[in-house]
Amino acid sequence: MERLTDHLIVISFDCLSALDYPILRDLPHFKELLRRGSFCNRVETIYPSVTYPCHATIVTGKYPNRHGVVNNTLLQPGRDSPDWHWYRKSIRGTTLYDEAKKAGLTTAALLWPVTAGASIDYNMPEIFANRPWHNQILVSLLNGSPLYQWQMNRLFGHIRNGLNQPELDDFVLESTIETMKRKPGLLLVHFTDLDTQRHYHGFSSKEARDALHRHDDRLGRIMKALKENDMYEETAIVVLGDHSALDESRAVQLNILLKEKGMITVTEQGKISNWRAYCQGCDGSAYVYTKDDKTASEVKWLLEKLQPDPSNGIESFLTGEEAAEKGADGHCAFMLEASRGYYFKDALEGPFIHTITPEDVRKKRYTYGSHGYSPEKENYCTIFMAAGKGIRSHQEISSMRLIDEGPTFARLLGLSLEDTDGEPIKALLDI
Repeated sequence: MERLTDHLIVISFDCLSALDYPILRDLPHFKELLRRGSFCNRVETIYPSVTYPCHATIVTGKYPNRHGVVNNTLLQPGRDSPDWHWYRKSIRGTTLYDEAKKAGLTTAALLWPVTAGASIDYNMPEIFANRPWHNQILVSLLNGSPLYQWQMNRLFGHIRNGLNQPELDDFVLESTIETMKRKPGLLLVHFTDLDTQRHYHGFSSKEARDALHRHDDRLGRIMKALKENDMYEETAIVVLGDHSALDESRAVQLNILLKEKGMITVTEQGKISNWRAYCQGCDGSAYVYTKDDKTASEVKWLLEKLQPDPSNGIESFLTGEEAAEKGADGHCAFMLEASRGYYFKDALEGPFIHTITPEDVRKKRYTYGSHGYSPEKENYCTIFMAAGKGIRSHQEISSMRLIDEGPTFARLLGLSLEDTDGEPIKALLDI
């Protein structure tokens, strides 16, 4: 298959929304990208629209129940901090970076989700120490490219302030620019500054707007580096979001009711010792898993009682079969969708509906903004922009889907992803 570009850089600005477009089009570096290239500001995300399933979809072109990453976290009832789907092995089938590597392209990924242990030449995976005996630097080094990560930390580690933003993205930016000197054929980079600000300050907060301006500066630095490395004319550069977000002020804590109904048993220390039903939150949505049909019937009865009352924050619920039809995990008994202003938490203590306070957010126990909601929610689309070699100019694509992005990237690089749910957006490609 004909290769349309020499290099592909995919920049994920986590939580970039179609609603940001009026701001982006007036920022200098986004404006330059739009002037050269094409865009779509109506990109349908996936369900649940949380970061790890979204990023696995972007590199596979498949819905979550087909690539296997159905939530950010693993189902580990009772763990204070469940493990995430950090590892490449969570993804079933091939990925864009696998196919690029097979084709002899140099590959790089910086904090791209679900890449720990992946066969990527320059790999700095997004993974954090999740056990008391773990060390963050060692966990990162052992699950990515050790020498490469050691070099980036030696050069730019002083910029970081733990996992805090915007310092983390500033570290990722400097590492990206240094990595570009190696002229990878495929570079995937994930920035989370905007997502963090929207979680803890709200969708339209000053902090979120400031993050958009910082992202414009970061985009400008990357485009400048392309020119300095004589890659500008030979590179397709893509900027995308994975999902949008919605403001919320209340948390639905269904596990508290399940515990009251005897479906979850806890120890005196508050740890789960046994469960028949468990609600695993995906922020704006949630899975309910049950261990037998009788329990599923009990949960259904409970949900049918709760859902009609708007104050319970449950907009709707699906059966596992219905969830699978939308690309979510069909192994759940039910999938819940939160009403606007609500999201789901896995808490075992407190009220069923918790009203969020500034102190809750300051201590990062709760948030003011969430994603994970259904792609069918109004004004909940994300955005896609592309320019450079292999990309047509001045095309406004009326609509596309997150599942179409991986096949589009594969076509740019002359590759093929197996059995995708999405299709290449040919109107974007200079074929």
